Amino acid sequence: MILFRNILFVTVFYPVSAMMVLLSPAIALGGQRAVMRWATTWTRFHGLCTRWLLGIRVVVEGHRPATPALYPAKHQAMFETLELQRLLDAPAMVLKRELIDIPLWGWAARRYGAIVVDRNASARAMRGMMRDAQAALAEGRSILIFPEGTRVTPGETPPLKPGFAGLYRMLNLPVVPVATDSGDVWPRKGLKRPGVVTLRFGAVVPPGLPRAEAEAKVHAAINALECDPSR
Repeated sequence: MILFRNILFVTVFYPVSAMMVLLSPAIALGGQRAVMRWATTWTRFHGLCTRWLLGIRVVVEGHRPATPALYPAKHQAMFETLELQRLLDAPAMVLKRELIDIPLWGWAARRYGAIVVDRNASARAMRGMMRDAQAALAEGRSILIFPEGTRVTPGETPPLKPGFAGLYRMLNLPVVPVATDSGDVWPRKGLKRPGVVTLRFGAVVPPGLPRAEAEAKVHAAINALECDPSR
């Protein structure tokens, strides 16, 4: 049954997604709001496919503010990159430059309001990231970042990359860490499994803390599900 679910998901989700990605540059001609609505339509479709084809349910724990915030999130699977786009009302998402460099799609992602992060972390790249983030904030949008820098397997807790500290210092926003355990049902390799994915919004980290303290709080919160004895 698990194999059948995976085959069905691949047969339905990926062809439709490919069509939507190919159409995204044309949608982007309609402006940023059009791209945001298009992206949300895609993520809703993803949610329907994961729920009814793969048997994956989502449980949301904790609360988030009604005003814009900086959301650093754990990254274990493609799942949360799409699910959080919908849950956070189309936030500006920090993406690595390699994705933005994809022809046509990258241009559409910039029209959406993606914030480009360069792994070289040069001063010029950091200034560009800050400009993108401030533009998103001026539009009343939250910002989503995966501060560990890459997708990790369950149990891995790498240190935060410098991009988070830069955004935290410059934007003066409340920070809402997001923990997830999506890797338990959506492994990097192998079949996706039915089950429950938890998205836990942690306690708000206020702006203005020393960098080490803010990073420690965020790192602990996004990894909270890694060592939760109740799970």
